[in-house]
Amino acid sequence: MKLKLDLHDIYNRGGDIDRALRAVIDEAIEKKVRLVEIIPGKGGGQLKKRVLRFLDQKEIKDLYDRVEKDSHNYGRVFVHFRYK
Repeated sequence: MKLKLDLHDIYNRGGDIDRALRAVIDEAIEKKVRLVEIIPGKGGGQLKKRVLRFLDQKEIKDLYDRVEKDSHNYGRVFVHFRYK
């Protein structure tokens, strides 16, 4: 199972972006989903940088296993989770 978060609709609302990112991570943990696909879109890259900064926060980083930037689609980031 995979969760998907498309940020196109809220690209210019900072607080909404952080809440949406936190909500999808919490949902992944609750449902033990192994992969979350986040779509910041291609654009100028500012939204993707914001997503990566959010994911790099220590309290968030402790919740997932690794982040993968899609090598075929610049506008997509994968967050992998590992459960015991």
